[in-house]
Amino acid sequence: MKDKTRSQFILSMVMLGCLYFVFGLVSWVNSILVPYFKVACELHSEVQSYLAQFAFYIAYLVMTIPASALLNRVGYKKGALIGLWILALGAFLFTPAALTRTYNMFLVALFTMGTALAILQTVANPFVTIIGPMESAAKRISIVGICNKFAGILAPLIFSAIVIKPNQAKFDLIQSGSLEGAAKDAALSDLLHGVIPPYIVLGALLLVFGVVFYRSSIKDINPSRTSVAADAVQQGRKSVLSYPYLVLGVLALFCHLGTQALSINTIIPFAGEIGVKATEIFPSLTLACTLLGYFLGVILIPKHLSQQQTLKICTTMGCVFSVLVIVLPPQVGIWFLVLMGIPNSVIYAGIWPLAIHDLGKWTNLGSAILVMALCGSAIFPLVKAAIVDSTGCTLQMSYWILIPAFLYMMFYAFFGHKINNWKN
Repeated sequence: MKDKTRSQFILSMVMLGCLYFVFGLVSWVNSILVPYFKVACELHSEVQSYLAQFAFYIAYLVMTIPASALLNRVGYKKGALIGLWILALGAFLFTPAALTRTYNMFLVALFTMGTALAILQTVANPFVTIIGPMESAAKRISIVGICNKFAGILAPLIFSAIVIKPNQAKFDLIQSGSLEGAAKDAALSDLLHGVIPPYIVLGALLLVFGVVFYRSSIKDINPSRTSVAADAVQQGRKSVLSYPYLVLGVLALFCHLGTQALSINTIIPFAGEIGVKATEIFPSLTLACTLLGYFLGVILIPKHLSQQQTLKICTTMGCVFSVLVIVLPPQVGIWFLVLMGIPNSVIYAGIWPLAIHDLGKWTNLGSAILVMALCGSAIFPLVKAAIVDSTGCTLQMSYWILIPAFLYMMFYAFFGHKINNWKN
């Protein structure tokens, strides 16, 4: 029975690792989609270009509570199947968007994909947390995080190789303003048509993986039916908001995901502003640092460092790096934006188990609220873009918004996660 339980655990981790790979493949390509759409769709402001990322991540805020209700109704495995098929639909919507050259339709496609990920994240995150001991949850999150960030490293490189490189000459001519009239119109169409084949293939693979996941022997879970639920009622908890460490953790996760999006999805324009060549490799470099951080998390947690100790170290490191991004010469500061991937990797793994433990019957809803914090990835870049558009400051100086975010994460790491009652 023990061997069967172990093999079941391994199967669950493999399937969840595949899910997190899908998250990374779909999410982190946004770092290169933003500058790509700015040229191919002839967008004229930073805010316009970051609407693509906003449409994708705002779905986490809008759709996660409905996703939680869906999972309570159909279960986690069927919910994963539905989420993967909705994700495939979003990928297929890239075809009419490209054929009509309609930016708003691309935004609809991205919102659809974000909706799917809201469902899938609500499935995957509590699954990883619950299937093993709570004190090693950060280690399990680090393991599946490796799958996520490995996909994130590949995504912009694959997109660049398949879509941008074959059309690089046209891309450069459009950017330089050398093309006009029919020639420019044809070049823009070619650029956008380039996204059709990879997204059709992606959609087909997602349909297949949905069936594979649903038919696998991975055990379904229902965290709302635990013995902890009765304990929670006896403690006088009347709602999920009665848990301060959860509510404060949601804000910490919101800040973390916003800073992570800034370090990955805004680094290409920053590199271009300071004259760095091969700008498309920077998101992959940042994600490679994140991958390194996950490996360190797997090695160190909980054998050498507790989840809480690791979170304290990483939030402090992120705050220091934020200051260095701003005060150092931009050619040096950009590398601290890259290195920010190392502390950012373990911050997510550290916050989630501290915020989700002992919620009992509110575990599903608590997980959904935590997933809503992913909208930080939509809001932070948009705020940064608005700062640049309204003040005319350099892209480097607009990174000051990283500092208060990391200061709050430090508060949660040192004090916030210990608050069990609002009256204390």
